[in-house]
Amino acid sequence: MEEEHSSSSMSILSTPFLETPRKTPSKPNKRTIVTTLMEAATFTSSSFKEDTYFISNLKSSEKKALKQLKEKLLASDEITNNGSMWGVCLIKGDDVADVLLLKFLRARDFRVNDAYTMLVKCLSWRKEFGAENVVDEDLGFKELEGVVAFTHGFDREGHPVCYNHYGVFKDKEMYERVFGDEEKLKKFLRWRVQVLERGIKLLQFKPGGVNSLIQVTDLKDMPKSELRVVSNQIMSLFQDNYPEMVARKIFINVPWYFSMLYSMFSPFLTQRTKSKFVISKEGNAAETLYKFIRPENIPIQYGGLSRPSDFQNGPPKLASEFTVKGGEKVNIQIEGVESGATIKWEIVVGGWDLEYSAEFVPNAEASYTIEVEKARKVNASEEAIQNSYTSKEAGIMVLSVDNSASRKKKVAAYRYFVRKYNSNTPSDMQLSLKIK
Repeated sequence: MEEEHSSSSMSILSTPFLETPRKTPSKPNKRTIVTTLMEAATFTSSSFKEDTYFISNLKSSEKKALKQLKEKLLASDEITNNGSMWGVCLIKGDDVADVLLLKFLRARDFRVNDAYTMLVKCLSWRKEFGAENVVDEDLGFKELEGVVAFTHGFDREGHPVCYNHYGVFKDKEMYERVFGDEEKLKKFLRWRVQVLERGIKLLQFKPGGVNSLIQVTDLKDMPKSELRVVSNQIMSLFQDNYPEMVARKIFINVPWYFSMLYSMFSPFLTQRTKSKFVISKEGNAAETLYKFIRPENIPIQYGGLSRPSDFQNGPPKLASEFTVKGGEKVNIQIEGVESGATIKWEIVVGGWDLEYSAEFVPNAEASYTIEVEKARKVNASEEAIQNSYTSKEAGIMVLSVDNSASRKKKVAAYRYFVRKYNSNTPSDMQLSLKIK
C-alpha cells in the first residue's frame, strides 16, 4: 500500500546531517529607472473581496436594483422566451438566478437599465454563437490543449484556475496555422470560449459558493503586435458576455515594459478592478502562484508538482511547502524507511538555480551512505524532480537543496509515497520526517 506524506506529519528539528553556511555580505543592487518602475508596478493584491452573493449582505440600494431588474425581466418577452444561461433560468427567482443577475448588476455598477441591456445582448450572443453546446464540440485544437489555454486545478479557496500562454505563437508557422485567415481566427475564438465554458461548468452559482474563476496569464515570449487583434477580440468578447466570472487575474513573467505601462494606467482604474490584479515580474512565477495556489495544484512548468495525469484518479495528493533562504542548505530527512521498502518522491524549488542531491543513510553503523542522486546544479527552467529508491536495509532518505550561493529566498515543495511488501502483500508503513 502506498502511504502519502502530507504537511501534517512534518516536524522541524535539527539534524546531524545539516550544516548551514554563513552568509557572505552582499553587494548593493544598482538601481536604474527600469528597476524603479518595475518595483513600483509590481502589484500583488490581497485586498480583493469576492462578492458572497448573499442578499442579506447587499446595500438597500443594491437590493432595490436587483428587485427592479427581476421585474424588468418578467415583463420582457425577450427574456421569457430565451431566459436561461449555464442551465440557470433567470426568471425563476431563486438564489441561483440571483447570483447571475447580481453579476450583471455588479458589472454595470447596479445601473438597472445598463445591466438589463447587457444581459439581453449576452443572451442573444449565446444563442447565435451556440455557447450552451460548444463544450461538446471537437474543434481540432489538440496541439493547443494544455499549452495555450487550459483549466487546471483549483486555488486555495476552491476557484478553478485557467492558464493562458500565447508564447507558442512566436513561431510564425504555428501562428499562420491558427490565425492565418478570418475563418481560422473565428475557429480559434470558438475554441477559447470552449475552454472558458468548461471552466464555468465547475462553478456552483450559489450564495457563499465558488462563483468565479482565477485567470493566470503567462506573458513570456508573447508576440505583442501579432496577437493584438486576437487578444482585443478575446477581451471584448469576455467583458461583454462573462461579467464578474473572474475573481483574480494573475499575470506572470511580466516584462518590464508591461509593468511600466500598468504603473502609468493604474491610476485610471477603479480600486475594485486593481484589487483583482496580481502582476509578477519574470522569474517570480512560482513565488507568486504559491500565495494563491497549493503546489500540488500548480502545473510543473510553473514551479509546481502537478502533471496533467494527476487529476485522472481524483484530487491530487497533498504536498508539503517550505522555503529555502538565501545562503541556506536544507535537508529533508525521511526516517523509518524499512528494508525492502520503495520510496518515491517529488521535489521542486521555484526558480531552482541551486544544488540538489539525494542520499540514503542506513541505520547500521557499519553500512555506508548511498548516493542516490549526485549533487548537481539544477537550472531555473527545470521542472519538478521525480525519483524512487528501493532500500536493501533500514535507514533514512535525505533530500538536500543547497541555496548557499544565492541571496534570494525561494519557495519549495515536496511529497513522497512509500510502498512496503511483506510476503507479496502490501502493508502500511509509518514514517517520521525531519526538516531544517
